[in-house]
Amino acid sequence: MIKAVVFDFDGTILDTESCEYDVLQKIYKEHGAELPIEVWGECIGTHSNFFDAHEYLEKQIGKKLDRDTIKQQRLNLFQELIKDRDALPGVIEYLEAARHLGLKIGLASSSSYKWVSKHLKNLGIEEYFECIRTSDDVETVKPDPALFLKTVDCLGVKPEEAIAFEDSVNGAKSAKRAGLHTVVIPNMVTRHLTFEDFDLKLESLAELELQEMIDRFTDQ
Repeated sequence: MIKAVVFDFDGTILDTESCEYDVLQKIYKEHGAELPIEVWGECIGTHSNFFDAHEYLEKQIGKKLDRDTIKQQRLNLFQELIKDRDALPGVIEYLEAARHLGLKIGLASSSSYKWVSKHLKNLGIEEYFECIRTSDDVETVKPDPALFLKTVDCLGVKPEEAIAFEDSVNGAKSAKRAGLHTVVIPNMVTRHLTFEDFDLKLESLAELELQEMIDRFTDQ
């Protein structure tokens, strides 16, 4: 019996990942370089220090850059891109449906609580989540299962009683390792990657109603 849903944040609720990639590509092109999607995609869904975009750029162009200037440029461009973005298709409907069905709602993110909570407040959906677990709560983030295990424990349900929604390979691995039913919804960046650990793959959450999804997992 499904008793809970657990959302990833970046790329699943809000498409921060495509925005960040677009920003990096713009900066790279200004320096006559390029950031391959395959390289960037490897770090999505896990800790940001897994890949140093500034170091990779310096290696490509063969010289050192003013990292403080690049970091500020990156932040300014990102904030401009993200400010008018809404939650991804189907997210609000799923939150409403989960609440209507009496399901517990959690969030498991490899980002910091400060980052996640800021954007949830901006989207006006923070109140939906009974439990939020982030990189602040674990020693090892995704693809380690700790984030999902801590989230379902907080919600008071067993892993097999929850559905996880993920956009990344690392996130899907984390959810499956934790024992949750795992639905992947790749975004513009992650759709180029190879997913192996999942139970269901969708183009967007708007593709399938939550109750129908629950029925599918219940019948398995």
